[in-house]
Amino acid sequence: MHANPPIWDDLRVLLAVHRGKSFLAAGKALGIATSTVARRLQALERALGRPLVQRGSTGATIEADALSLIALGEHMELELEASRRAPDIKRISGTVRVSASEGFMRPLTRVLARVQYEHPALALEISSESRLADLARREADIGVRIARTTSAAVIEKFMGQARLAVFAARSYVERRLPGAQLPRDLAGQHDWIAFDRTLDGLPTQQWMRAYGATRFVLRSTSPTALEEAVVAGMGLGILGEAHGATLGLVRIETEAMPPPVDVFVAFHREVKNMPRIRVVVRAIEAEIRRALA
Repeated sequence: MHANPPIWDDLRVLLAVHRGKSFLAAGKALGIATSTVARRLQALERALGRPLVQRGSTGATIEADALSLIALGEHMELELEASRRAPDIKRISGTVRVSASEGFMRPLTRVLARVQYEHPALALEISSESRLADLARREADIGVRIARTTSAAVIEKFMGQARLAVFAARSYVERRLPGAQLPRDLAGQHDWIAFDRTLDGLPTQQWMRAYGATRFVLRSTSPTALEEAVVAGMGLGILGEAHGATLGLVRIETEAMPPPVDVFVAFHREVKNMPRIRVVVRAIEAEIRRALA
């Protein structure tokens, strides 16, 4: 294996396969033969010493441990495009309104801060709300969603799935759950943190009840309130795998996993070619894919 990192041309081919879901689509997007796509990927796999792509009857998929390369490729793509646009950077101006649930606020704010630093004439509005903004009626320009749109006026891009798990504070584990393992038949004996009853249709809420949870010591419409309650040791809660670990929480082993959450970036068709929208959408896409990887 060589010590040099993959160069842009290598990652560009891998990125095209990821987006097109096949070698044929990748070749068309790049203007090269399918056989060339295959050779380039085989060379990249040899250089890295591991497989990167699975080919099957339904197309090509990227190996899970190669998704970090996809995030790197998207970052390089964004940087190269920014470099090409550097002389015209002042032309990116105006206001972009982004809507997302509260759970996305931290990563969204970080990435939008970087975008605004690169484009000082850009103004940004971030709306955190439990009710999804109606993109078809232009209540927002861009939305980060965990549900599919039903409007033909909205373009929707699937970013991936956020894996979820049950977490608890170390204090709760030491007090109530030694071993950090929760069989289904004991779920009813534990305290749970959950969304408000008005959100009982959410897959995570349904999973809790199906797993046997009955004692809900705190309910809220606020993801931040639920997160803080788990951190405070009030009970068990469902959080993103990566996020729960960063909070120093203990992952609880369960007989079944909570269902993963599909994540989408959506925007109105009429704004897709606006420079300010393109800049923000691409930055958000790259950040979400990186986080999900």
